[in-house]
Amino acid sequence: MNGKSPEQTPNGQPNKNAQRMWLAVGVVVVLLFLVMVASQSMNNLAGSVMSFPELAEELKAGHVNTIVIRGATEVEIRLNTPPNSIRRMTISPYLNLREEMTEAYGVTTVEWNAITYRSEAGDNTSAILFNVALIVLPLAVMIWIFWRLMRNMRVGQDAAMNFGRSRARVSRDMERPQVTFADVAGADEAKEELKEVVEFLKEPDKFIRLGARVPKGVLMVGPPGTGKTLMARAVAGEAGVPFFSISGSEFVEMFVGVGASRVRDLFDRAKAEAPAIIFVDEIDAVGRHRGAGLGGGHDEREQTLNQILVEMDGFETGTNLIVVAATNRPDILDPALLRPGRFDRKVIMDNPDVKGRLDILKVHAKGKPLAPNVDLEAIAKITPGFSGADLENLINEAAILAARRNLKTVGMSEMQESMERVIMGPERKTRVISEQEKKVIAYHEAGHAILHHLLEHANPIHKITIIPRGRAGGYVLALPESDVMLVSREQFEDQIAVMMGGRAAEEIIFNRLTTGASNDLQQATRMARSMVTQFGMSEILGPRAYGSNNGSIFLGRELGEQRDYSEHYAEEIDNEVKRILQVNYDRAHTTLATNRDKLDLVARVLIEQETLDRQQFEELMAGSSASLGVPSQVHFDPNA
Repeated sequence: MNGKSPEQTPNGQPNKNAQRMWLAVGVVVVLLFLVMVASQSMNNLAGSVMSFPELAEELKAGHVNTIVIRGATEVEIRLNTPPNSIRRMTISPYLNLREEMTEAYGVTTVEWNAITYRSEAGDNTSAILFNVALIVLPLAVMIWIFWRLMRNMRVGQDAAMNFGRSRARVSRDMERPQVTFADVAGADEAKEELKEVVEFLKEPDKFIRLGARVPKGVLMVGPPGTGKTLMARAVAGEAGVPFFSISGSEFVEMFVGVGASRVRDLFDRAKAEAPAIIFVDEIDAVGRHRGAGLGGGHDEREQTLNQILVEMDGFETGTNLIVVAATNRPDILDPALLRPGRFDRKVIMDNPDVKGRLDILKVHAKGKPLAPNVDLEAIAKITPGFSGADLENLINEAAILAARRNLKTVGMSEMQESMERVIMGPERKTRVISEQEKKVIAYHEAGHAILHHLLEHANPIHKITIIPRGRAGGYVLALPESDVMLVSREQFEDQIAVMMGGRAAEEIIFNRLTTGASNDLQQATRMARSMVTQFGMSEILGPRAYGSNNGSIFLGRELGEQRDYSEHYAEEIDNEVKRILQVNYDRAHTTLATNRDKLDLVARVLIEQETLDRQQFEELMAGSSASLGVPSQVHFDPNA
């Protein structure tokens, strides 16, 4: 015995079903009691029934005070023994009670004079209805309660029976996603791969005639926001077949066996409507490496994955059923899921290049009134690294800004501010900053900007501002001229020097350090360590990768690396990372000290104007400061 009453669940919590049952029983008992009371009250109100001979005897004995005939049949007799006693009887509508009592039972007229005898018009329908209601209504309530209890039991049984059924959404005909490949931009190669899948579903004989086998699965891989789900909807819209969509997390429940049951049900439903497409979003939720969980082979997630593997490898010939899945974590998927025969094709959906970004911007700009000065090509060039979702958000934020400003069109200024909002967050113009902090921020950002301009492999400046945005007190927006796939050691070193520029400028001007460079130091340290341990860019440690990320997938690979090197090399790695950081900090310090006049000039303009665009900054660097209203010879005391 576990010491728990029937009203409690095994964990000691109240059992709601038992509580409802006892509540229903209590309500039934109360209603039965009310019916009994009502019946007794009716009997008391109605009195006992009197026969004709009994009435004659009571009349002869002088016990009758009043006789009232209501309607044509109902008779009420009031007696004086016991006082105010009421008796009732029913007579024929064609019978005269007074004559009947006189002739048939010998009641004389003298006796009739001693009592009150009268007739009242009307009927007693309301009394009858009231009496009927007292009986019928409680019975109706009891029947309704019983029906509700039976219905709840039936619903509970149905829920238990349907618990193992798939929760996939299916779209057919007019319900199918009205998205086509024309609505997907910036992923031309992926589109071509998936067009063949659509063509096979539409014209399977074309491929079967040549002995080609249908691809059983297509795995779309890419970072978040690159359009994987949108591409799957486009495949469904183009193919014109039933489309079953489900998330990987919807398979797994806390009850063992439910996930596998839902997989079987999903594939059975899809096979019944083949040709069809099954789309599993975020398949990594259920497709991780087996054997990595704490539950071993009895882990519910692993059983679900096993069932998926069986279903994908057990298609009957000619079913024309294709599984399309999406993930941004292909490294953690089980190898059995990725082998040919299951996911035959892997479609890479990466962040778009400049041409792809332009196409995406054109798609999302449809239906939005753009001002003539909006140059989508220029926006595409200054947004490297943006995903399709980022670009859609950029256009949407620009439209919101235009509406907030009561404009009729979306201009380039809204596009520019929207881009910065997506990257850094909203501006915080109301934040109160002291004059001294403003000077420190200005020199900090000027240090970054000047190194961007002077170092050969650094990115060109797009904007400098000391207006707080997001969590930053100010920022320098530097963007590459074109998309970059390969990064050299010289580029890494110049980037680290640029990151150190803010701290170096503070030390040169104020001879003290602040916390403003904390994020710069973190990024620089991470970059230097990657140069040493991942990219083999250290002359001391040589061309070797140190450490691996093959940690436990179930617990998370990012929790720590597996060290495959000795303590000696660990110390060497630390020393090399420190050396790279120090060398580039010294470069930044020397460069800024040599160009102290430019540092003062940029900081002075930032303090006065708060923001500089690319053209203004390049004019300052070229010595054309007069066009900005700033003297060429600036004598600026930062401590003043």
